[in-house]
Amino acid sequence: MEPYVEDQEINLLELVQVIAKRKMVIIKFCGSIAVLAIIVSLLLPNIYTATAKVIPPQKDSGGGLSALIGQIGGTAGLAGLAGGVLGGGGNTDLYLGILKSRSVADAVIKRLNLATEFKTKSPDETRKQLEAVLNIKAGKEGIISISADNKNPKMAAQLANAMVEELDRKSVLLNLTKAGTERIFLEKRLVLAKQDLAKAETDLKSFEEQHKAIKVDTQATAVIQGIARLKAEIASKEVQLATLQGFQTDESPEVKMVQASLAKLRSQFAAMTGNSKEDNVVPVSGNIPSLGLEYLRLMRELKIQEAIFEQLTKQYEIAKLSEAKDSSSLQVLDEAVVPLKKSKPKRTLIVILATVTAFFMSIFWIFIQEFFEKMPEEDKIRWQSIKDSLSLGRKHKEG
Repeated sequence: MEPYVEDQEINLLELVQVIAKRKMVIIKFCGSIAVLAIIVSLLLPNIYTATAKVIPPQKDSGGGLSALIGQIGGTAGLAGLAGGVLGGGGNTDLYLGILKSRSVADAVIKRLNLATEFKTKSPDETRKQLEAVLNIKAGKEGIISISADNKNPKMAAQLANAMVEELDRKSVLLNLTKAGTERIFLEKRLVLAKQDLAKAETDLKSFEEQHKAIKVDTQATAVIQGIARLKAEIASKEVQLATLQGFQTDESPEVKMVQASLAKLRSQFAAMTGNSKEDNVVPVSGNIPSLGLEYLRLMRELKIQEAIFEQLTKQYEIAKLSEAKDSSSLQVLDEAVVPLKKSKPKRTLIVILATVTAFFMSIFWIFIQEFFEKMPEEDKIRWQSIKDSLSLGRKHKEG
């Protein structure tokens, strides 16, 4: 064991001896690289970074409208529809996607005249330059930060704030477009519902005037009201589904959820009506004369139309409120301010890293030199032969 330790100590001393013998190579190389790194770092322009932070709409962002729905007796389906219109899903990825969209980029480019600022020749080149100077990310808390780099600190702040403002404007536009589409759809549906309700009222009134009053038992009345409420729920879900399908595909989880809910309601309605033709389904208690049966049919139709009209009216009011909403629920946590200190280049770090890298490269180089100097004569002859072969190969190619 002792000779081995001795050899290790000798080898280590030899390595130190090589470094000491060629220390000037290391000093000159590291010094040259350090000076070059200083010059290069001083020539690099100062870059300033401005950062803005925003909070996307949270799940309870439609609180005011949700409370109103509760006051007017809205259903869970209506609340979900209102939340969807206002964009209150708390989906951070959605807002990141909007920020990185071409429409937002083009709006910022036009607003700040970035084609001139970046000195680009085409819109695609300008978008790439804009993407290069932006850093958009979301934290674990759901807060989105938008950082912009520029040689001009004022421009950096303007760029970050412009991105926030265009995000807000785009989200408002998308919300209003969706709400407007829903409102128009509901307006058309309400016209038909009014006509159906008026017809049902007229038919029942005419029957009562012709045949006078007919007594209907309590059980039959209760079942009729249940059928009417269920039919109104179905109408509400159909409106919700039609609105969603205008913006999403049938593969969307939200669309699938509404479709499943609608199928369940229709199944319940079919079970309540005995899976037979709707006109033949009338709850009865014992034997009801033909006049009483007809009266029940007319009453049921009236109750159904009243419930549908009431439900659609609630949805229509919600759609109007959503469309009238003139700002998104996007919250600006921090506006970008003009930075006072540069963010890069980090000149000290550049010089240190360059010098350390040069040191290790010089160490590697002096050991290669030492290896060639102490190379045995046979290896020197082989090495010379390799060089000659490579040299002849180059000459042959040149010839």
